[in-house]
Amino acid sequence: MIDDLVLRRQVCFALYAASRALTDVYRPILDAHGLTYPQYLVLLVLWECGDDPPTVSELGNRLRLDSGTLSPLLKRLEAAGLVARVRAARDERRVEVHLTGAGRALRERMDEVPRRVARATGLTEAELVALRDTLTRVTETIHRQKEQ
Repeated sequence: MIDDLVLRRQVCFALYAASRALTDVYRPILDAHGLTYPQYLVLLVLWECGDDPPTVSELGNRLRLDSGTLSPLLKRLEAAGLVARVRAARDERRVEVHLTGAGRALRERMDEVPRRVARATGLTEAELVALRDTLTRVTETIHRQKEQ
């Protein structure tokens, strides 16, 4: 009989350990740019949005972060001069998150980050894509089930 209550058989532990290991890879790379990993994620979304800035709530939805976690992140990015929170002209109840010139310029200096992290994993590009797609599917399935 196989004992499912063994640490090495737990998917959750494998994900947890891999997440911690990846965070350890990101930390020195991002430290050199004065960023934390969550701040980097915020910037990734903003760089992707380009000239169409998201609202704070849209940003939170994309990153799966609540406002209690997101607000301090944005405050630190704003203090660093990388983003600006601006009330939307059409609806002042909505707050948009805009990249500043410094925030846009930082993107060019971050090009090496994904390549360095990919190299650290020891996986091929195809393996990384398959892993990402599988993890995305797991996340979406769990969130859908929670909403039912």
